[in-house]
Amino acid sequence: MPQLPAPDYPEDVRSRLEADAREVIGRYPDSRSALLPLLHLVQAEEGHVTRTGIRFCADLLGLTTAEVTAVSTFYTMYRRKPGGEYQVGVCTNTLCAVLGGDAVFAALQRHLGVGNGETTEDGKITLEHIECNAACDFAPVVMVNWEFFDNQTPGSAERLVDDLRAGRTVTPTRGAPLCTYKETARILAGFPDQRPGAVEAGGGAGPASLAGLRLAKGESAPARVGPPRGAPPHDEQPPRHPSSHARPSPGHHPPASPSGTQQHPQQTSASDPDHPSGPVTEEGEG
Repeated sequence: MPQLPAPDYPEDVRSRLEADAREVIGRYPDSRSALLPLLHLVQAEEGHVTRTGIRFCADLLGLTTAEVTAVSTFYTMYRRKPGGEYQVGVCTNTLCAVLGGDAVFAALQRHLGVGNGETTEDGKITLEHIECNAACDFAPVVMVNWEFFDNQTPGSAERLVDDLRAGRTVTPTRGAPLCTYKETARILAGFPDQRPGAVEAGGGAGPASLAGLRLAKGESAPARVGPPRGAPPHDEQPPRHPSSHARPSPGHHPPASPSGTQQHPQQTSASDPDHPSGPVTEEGEG
């Protein structure tokens, strides 16, 4: 069934939002370029992009609600339903997954009793998996309202969400102090963070990310570029992800298959010196 037009904001709310929106629109030569920050602005009001927020953006920018809806549903940073005060995102892309991101995400699902994109009953935590947090040298990484919590384990991630739900102070590994989801949305809309010390707090790249840049500038790269990692708690062991091409230790025998034959790593051009890789012609011949 077709939906009725979305209700408008109360007069005082619309007046306040419109003043903020006009400030944002004035930063762009073409008003429609302000759509992304305006979506963050309306998200900061209600915690997600509502039909009312979509209508508000469309009215101010001279767009149709269909055009605004198309944008708001394309980008994952815009919520389309109510969520928690803290958005907890676990990177499950390649490097984070290999170093334990999948285990962290699975542990949080069990611990919180929610699935991907779902919110805890107390309204505190919305859990989601993220494809990449752009912090591979600190993997596995968890982000809370887009602030970094680096080098996580299932146990440390569980303690993190417990602290958030209990209202205890939680400090990101780097970057600005943590704030609520609505406050984060307003900052993303382009308004200054007024909290003392928030702007000065930095979150620079780690040594592994900067190694290539140092080499390009003629500097010598450090012998070890991985982030320092402390020993895991006595009740936690880091996940093991042995490579299928790892060299076996002396006396090691590959596991047997169901048929009783021993399994060996598959030989590829990278691991088999008798079949080196090389350029391939258009006819497919090496």
